[in-house]
Amino acid sequence: MKMSYTTEERGNPNTLSYRVFFKNSEGVYISPFHDIPMYADEAQNIFNMVVEVPRWTNAKMEIATKDVLNPIKQDVKKGKLRYVANVFPHKGYIWNYGAIPQTWEDPGHKDTDTGCCGDNDPIDVCEIGNKVCSTGEVIKVKILGTLAMIDEGETDWKVIAINVEDPEANAFNNIDDVRRLKPGYLEATVDWFRRYKVPDGKPENKFAFNGEFKDKDFAISIIKSTNDYWKALVSKNSGGELNCTNTCVSHSPFLCTKEAAQAVVDATLPCGNADPVPTDVDKIYYY
Repeated sequence: MKMSYTTEERGNPNTLSYRVFFKNSEGVYISPFHDIPMYADEAQNIFNMVVEVPRWTNAKMEIATKDVLNPIKQDVKKGKLRYVANVFPHKGYIWNYGAIPQTWEDPGHKDTDTGCCGDNDPIDVCEIGNKVCSTGEVIKVKILGTLAMIDEGETDWKVIAINVEDPEANAFNNIDDVRRLKPGYLEATVDWFRRYKVPDGKPENKFAFNGEFKDKDFAISIIKSTNDYWKALVSKNSGGELNCTNTCVSHSPFLCTKEAAQAVVDATLPCGNADPVPTDVDKIYYY
């Protein structure tokens, strides 16, 4: 059965009130974190990816893991909406950026490869295809490899993938294909993650494996392990600060009715006019 998803905007874009909620093909509100399957096609190792940030944009949109139904919202730091800085020669995010649903990097688990615990979020994906996707789009991706970033002492895997509908997708089957067919992209990816927080006064990020990318099989094994941690998260009686409310996970104590999910969305503001984006978002930093 082919699942399709739609999104509904609530609140005012570019403000603290803005949310993007998800509906399934029956029109029921769902959680993109918990209710969209990890696999689009398990036999073919095709995964679902929830796009949070379109390529070339700066607003740090993310699945709100602590909110009911986990809509996408813009990250907030010190009461202000968060935009990533442009560190020359990059402009915004250099891939479509998002997450694989039904995965969780457990902060209570110390990774044997990196020596650091998880970052308490779904696993991150950098999609390298030609199309610029939109926030809330659910696409099917082929996994190509992964980078192990260490972000302020936490393991933060960055999975490299390509949209299966990309016209070049058949040519990409492992991380070496990216190196060969999109020369410079992997090096730019390491550079981007190393330096993107420096304009905010943070130190450069570090990487496990000396910043080397691991291959497709390694990446898939990491994704599967984060799916196991997610299964444990939604099965226990406390999700901690994470919100595990869902409408599809039958064995979960956090299962809610479609009426309860509807009430969550009804309690938010209808979609209104967008605020202007701050002008300094387009500033370029050189260092």
